[in-house]
Amino acid sequence: MLKKYLDRIRPNFEKGGKWHAFHSVFDGMETFLYVPDTTSRHGTHIHDAIDSKRIMSIVVIALLPALLFGMYNIGYQNYAAAGTLASASHVELFLYGFLAVLPKLLVSYIVGLGIEFAWAQMKGEEIQEGYLVSGILIPMVLPVNCPLWIIIIAVAFAVIFVKEIFGGTGMNIFNVALAARAFMFFSYPSVMSGDSVWVASDTILGLGNVLPDTYTQATPLAEAAQHADLSYSLFDMVIGLIPGSIGETSVIAIALGAIILLVTGIGSFRTMFSVFLGGALMAVLFSHLGMTSISWYEHLALGGFCFGAVFMATDPVTSARTTKGQYIYGFLIGVLAVIIRVMNPGYPEGMMLAILFMNMFAPLIDYCVVQRNISARARRAQHNK
Repeated sequence: MLKKYLDRIRPNFEKGGKWHAFHSVFDGMETFLYVPDTTSRHGTHIHDAIDSKRIMSIVVIALLPALLFGMYNIGYQNYAAAGTLASASHVELFLYGFLAVLPKLLVSYIVGLGIEFAWAQMKGEEIQEGYLVSGILIPMVLPVNCPLWIIIIAVAFAVIFVKEIFGGTGMNIFNVALAARAFMFFSYPSVMSGDSVWVASDTILGLGNVLPDTYTQATPLAEAAQHADLSYSLFDMVIGLIPGSIGETSVIAIALGAIILLVTGIGSFRTMFSVFLGGALMAVLFSHLGMTSISWYEHLALGGFCFGAVFMATDPVTSARTTKGQYIYGFLIGVLAVIIRVMNPGYPEGMMLAILFMNMFAPLIDYCVVQRNISARARRAQHNK
């Protein structure tokens, strides 16, 4: 019935129709709901069941375990800080976190998709699906207390200056979600770092607890940067019941997402593996030098390391694309992330900067790999003569 309705009103949005100015909006909504019925008839094309819309949908599904657990953890941290955890049910904890995260998700999608719709309409082009993933990633890499007005500014900055100005989905140099987080971190550091931004401190629709204005809670990485004893066990770190960004705390939830990406072939195993390898080797080196107070596996389990390795470093647009290039690219991300963490105590989380830095060098890595292959083939051809 819905498909018949869309077919009936389509002429109004085509050229000459009374609403033809909104053709991009109609086309975007229709292709979101249904597979387009237009296919190539000639030329060299690959016909496959996977398109950008399906890729984005699978990534969103892979993100759901980390997002849902992040909602639960928000409630857990609030009730634990108030000392009322024993009297709260799991449903209460989740609902509180859900209500805390929902406005951030809505703002991210409304602002981001609104700009993309307007941009596509202005250029007379189709609406691209890239922001479906960025829209959910941005809230997941933020502290729960990040104000909505800052998210609005950061999303607008990221979509316009990091994505659309370069040509849209598939053309951006930097990861859009990380660029938004970097904008917020360097423009508004007081709401993106410190000890007072990680635990929700107000009630929402009668759920949760009001915490004192002076309440603070450091993340394990912040404690490690100060060479203090960690307040959390390795079990807590793996489960994810620790303060941190909304979607980055649970190793188990992120691992579920990684499995989905790897089984479906969307995520690169080479990139994921090399990120962890580079981070582990660098953490072992620093540990032997006495420059870090936590073990190598705690470095991998804390902060945004796992989340960045699985969902950010594997971004097919901004990462390396050659086989050898993915190993080099991922390895250097892991190395840089731990270097930034250990060498800069004022910035204990290094994954964001490591990925953004390597985004710049991904094309160069691919170029060097391709040129090396070309030179090797030329030498073999010359030798065979």
